[in-house]
Amino acid sequence: MAERVLQGQPDIVLTLRRSARARRITLRISSLDGRVTLTLPTHVAEREALAFARQKEPWIRKHLAARVEDVRVGYGVALPVEGRDRTVVAGSGRAVCLGDEALAVPGQPDAVARRLQGFLKARARDVLAAACDEYADRLGRAYSGLSLRDTRSRWGSCSSAGRLMFSWRLILAPPEVLRYVAAHEVAHLAQMNHSPAFWAEVTRLHGPYDTQRRWLRTEGNALHRFRFGD
Repeated sequence: MAERVLQGQPDIVLTLRRSARARRITLRISSLDGRVTLTLPTHVAEREALAFARQKEPWIRKHLAARVEDVRVGYGVALPVEGRDRTVVAGSGRAVCLGDEALAVPGQPDAVARRLQGFLKARARDVLAAACDEYADRLGRAYSGLSLRDTRSRWGSCSSAGRLMFSWRLILAPPEVLRYVAAHEVAHLAQMNHSPAFWAEVTRLHGPYDTQRRWLRTEGNALHRFRFGD
């Protein structure tokens, strides 16, 4: 990979990536760090790719300007947990305490983000497992396992072997959004596609989902702005 610059106010750094699998030139802006990646097929000249980027420059600048700044997690930060803002404060004892208005984290200040991330992952696993158990029982099919990741491109997935994967950051979303994603992936146990039959299964398991799906499209990327030092 190489880096090139689109000069302007401000300059835009482009990461050039060649791919033998690429069929055309594509642009991607990371929701996590704002990195602009220009992917081009192996046979395409670099000047052609840069010309493409210059043509798309207004689009790039628009999306970079709209990107929410990262928030480094620590004392005083308002962190959404289950869709409700809680202020991170110093705690006592040994365990993180989730209150109505605050997240009390004991220990040294430089360990707050790490401890909080561990707490959120554990809570996400508990809440997602409970939702998936409920929906799988309603569906009449069992899943083979459940794992958590910090994925950029998807909130969940279901493998052909019935293994479910979710982004742990769903615990930062409103509860009904998390439950919709759980129902979506459990529905794949019966329908490994996105056919009308699949969406009918999601509706049967969860109920109406348009509001939750729209929330993920408009607000979901903002959940990635919280940085835990990882």
